[in-house]
Amino acid sequence: MAKMKAARVAARAQPVKSPTLENRRARYEYEIMDTVVAGIALMGTEIKSLRTGSGASINEAYVRIREGEAWLVSMTIPTYKEGSFSNHEPGRPRKLLMHREQIARFAARLSEKGLTLIALRLFFTGPGTPGLKPGVVKILVGLARGKKTWDKRRTEAERDVKREIERVARR
Repeated sequence: MAKMKAARVAARAQPVKSPTLENRRARYEYEIMDTVVAGIALMGTEIKSLRTGSGASINEAYVRIREGEAWLVSMTIPTYKEGSFSNHEPGRPRKLLMHREQIARFAARLSEKGLTLIALRLFFTGPGTPGLKPGVVKILVGLARGKKTWDKRRTEAERDVKREIERVARR
């Protein structure tokens, strides 16, 4: 009996791993110049679909600024299986919750040639996040400039050299 109670207490003590979406290709394809964490206005079925880890994607997601508002475009959240007629559209644009000053700053920077705002990481806030309610969806957005092929090769070569140095240092 005591073993069962100890197992229940241990299971409750372990934090539930919340799903995180990472755009790993972005750091290879782009040079990230500036980042900001923003909230996303989502529907209930979108939150439920994200929590189940049902294959959402931010790989092609980017931000458009229209009429003083930031919109996340091309992010895919599959429909919630248990959702009814009020289910969401998977590829709809989603409004980003950012301060007016942040939007104005990024809008001014986007006027430069070759810059774009891309989604880097989508995550749920945890219980230890100061000043934020746990379980809120946030997205890390980065101001990026596309890399040329030779930039990508140089980055890969630097990474290989760093990895080799670490391997030699461990011996």
